[in-house]
Amino acid sequence: MNKRIYHVLEYDKIKEQLTQCTTSSLGKEQVDRLKPSTNIDVVRMWQKETDEAVNVLRLKGNVPLGGIFDIKPIVKRATIGGMLHPEELLDVASTLYASKVIKTFIEEMEEPALPILRELTDRIVQLNELERSIKSCIDDYGNVMDGASDTLRTLRSRMRSYESRVRDKLEGWTRSKSKMLSDAIITIRNDRYVLPVKQEYRSAVGGIVHDQSSSGATLFIEPQAVVELNNQLQEAKAQEKYEVERILTHLSELVAADEVYLYDNVEILGKLDFIFAKAHHSKRVKGAMPRINDKGFIKMKQARHPLIDEQEVVPNDVELGSNYAAIVITGPNTGGKTVTLKMVGLCTLMAQSGLQIPAQDGCELSVFEHVFADIGDEQSIEQSLSTFSSHMTNIVNILQHVNANSLVLFDELGAGTDPQEGAALAMSILDNVVNVGAKVIATTHYPELKAYGYNRKGVINASVEFDVQTLKPTYRLLIGVPGRSNAFEISRRLGLSEGIIQTAKGHVGQDSESVEHMIASLEASRRNADRDYEEAEALLAEAEVLHQQLQHKWEEIEQKQQLLYKKAEEKAQKAVDQAKQEAEIIVSNMRKMQHQAEFKEHEWIEARKQLEEAQPTLSEKRTTSQPKKRKATPQLQQGDEVKVTSLGQNGHIIEKVSNKEYQVQLGIMKMKVKEADLQFIKREEPLKEKPMATVKGSSYHVKPELDLRGERYEDAIQRLEKYIDDALLAGYPQVSIIHGKGTGALRKGVEQFAAKHRSIATSRIGGMNEGGSGVTVLELR
Repeated sequence: MNKRIYHVLEYDKIKEQLTQCTTSSLGKEQVDRLKPSTNIDVVRMWQKETDEAVNVLRLKGNVPLGGIFDIKPIVKRATIGGMLHPEELLDVASTLYASKVIKTFIEEMEEPALPILRELTDRIVQLNELERSIKSCIDDYGNVMDGASDTLRTLRSRMRSYESRVRDKLEGWTRSKSKMLSDAIITIRNDRYVLPVKQEYRSAVGGIVHDQSSSGATLFIEPQAVVELNNQLQEAKAQEKYEVERILTHLSELVAADEVYLYDNVEILGKLDFIFAKAHHSKRVKGAMPRINDKGFIKMKQARHPLIDEQEVVPNDVELGSNYAAIVITGPNTGGKTVTLKMVGLCTLMAQSGLQIPAQDGCELSVFEHVFADIGDEQSIEQSLSTFSSHMTNIVNILQHVNANSLVLFDELGAGTDPQEGAALAMSILDNVVNVGAKVIATTHYPELKAYGYNRKGVINASVEFDVQTLKPTYRLLIGVPGRSNAFEISRRLGLSEGIIQTAKGHVGQDSESVEHMIASLEASRRNADRDYEEAEALLAEAEVLHQQLQHKWEEIEQKQQLLYKKAEEKAQKAVDQAKQEAEIIVSNMRKMQHQAEFKEHEWIEARKQLEEAQPTLSEKRTTSQPKKRKATPQLQQGDEVKVTSLGQNGHIIEKVSNKEYQVQLGIMKMKVKEADLQFIKREEPLKEKPMATVKGSSYHVKPELDLRGERYEDAIQRLEKYIDDALLAGYPQVSIIHGKGTGALRKGVEQFAAKHRSIATSRIGGMNEGGSGVTVLELR
């Protein structure tokens, strides 16, 4: 492709924008080498990789590409035996870490599918051992650490010891012989610790003179007492330097050993940086991925020039190559014709470079073998022969190389010479290019080319709209409508007298006036059609939003409904599980108490089976069956014989615990049962009182034992006191108080209560067959 086109269409400015989106010099190198491709398969692949990166940015917001360095020269120097500096080794480690981070980042993305990016990151080789070796020897500031080797640690420890001893001796001099010193400080000359001694005390101090002040009044002397220590320190420093070089050489050899992997990793990281730079650029210009064809077909909807501020540029629809191969844009200057021309050419170059274009989704562009443009500053009315000659030289070059797979852009075709001759040349040039099969967009202000657009097959007229009311162009492209001069309307708005305007109209031919009226009518029709289309688009968009909202609302309702069903079932299941656990505990306790009574194993198995059968079956769907109506039963009372339906066992009611719950005695067991789980069997008739007989209270049917297990201490004593009264009225000679073993507090409370109660004769611990220490037996008077 002709390199001149890059400058004419300002393609280099797009590359400058792209460079600003890179994060490393590797990405910048890729941008520098970027050129539009003429291979449709390559272009499609470039567009796909850009779109993958755009999707990643859309989902994640950013990509971890920091810390990448161009380490190719470093690796090359290590390969030929050079010793790398600590800073260079840190660059290698940083690049290795960056490659590991981006590889993990892409691998952990579940959606969307990223075949190209995943293929690239899969090729990255993680050199963790090399990275650890460098990081364990060099700190973040580029210093070789003491722990890099045992030898280095020993040497540096020795150096610190020597330095400390030297300083201690010299500090003793500064304190004891400060009058001999210019300043009571320790300084360094020639890498050795010295003192600033006055000239007159040179012989008194003795030692080696390393330097003197500019005035000669001060000598920097290394006292003889520290000469040997300084020598030892210098020897340790030399050994330390040698050890550091040995460590750096070893690390350099490790880098050289992984030369191939490092080169490959760097190339991949540079490619990834470049791909994500294209994605960032797309985000910057609000681009869309175009479909790519090789048929010369261009269709862009609401396309914008990428180098013009978004707030100022006017989007336009452009279509070329389907029903017509050439567009002739006519009309006055300063109307935006050149901007439209450059926009089409620049977007074509961007698409063939794998960049997304600033347009709405659904755009389509073709891969052209050549893009030619003759665009210059033709806004001045003064045209010279040299300017015409320059343009014609360029046009001749275009005509020599144009073919069917070319896009040709002519700005102000035929300008710079006699209007009639220029118009004739323009039509002839357009005929030649169209006949070759190339796609053409040309701008002109020659009125003769308006008729050309109507008379030539495959050519269509277009114009840039001009607002006569504001005397300003709107920059909207009108396909199918040629431009008109608007000279009479503009003159009238500017105040030219009506008489002059009418006289001027008389000089205009009838045919020209008819054409102007026709154009005006076309413009009005086009504006009305565009307005109706925009209204329809707005209504459609509003309807789609409403449909999406309703769909979303319906899905929310269904989700909430399913959630409610699920919560209800979970709650019911939890209740059933809790009941089963309680029943399991009861069964376990009863089996432990088998030595107190005779129980048959098959009875427990049967009870367990009935408990399992009592568990309700849960389903995701609501059941429409109605529960069977229960027979009317009398209000349950204390002493009534009942059946616990969930267990299939008979018992009698001890007391009513709450509105819907009763305490029921099942053999030696006591348990709380809901009223819905109780079935009334019979009620004992109260015995008629006989004259002069023993008076029995309302609780004559009280059982001969009282279970206080699980009760709070105060509540238990209150129940015990009431129970003793009821037992006395019932005429029991003795009763058993079940308090359990536990901490023994409840048992002591029962004993203290018995000792104070006047109706209790004695109290004792229950025997082996009575419950042992968990029961207290009370003899009543």
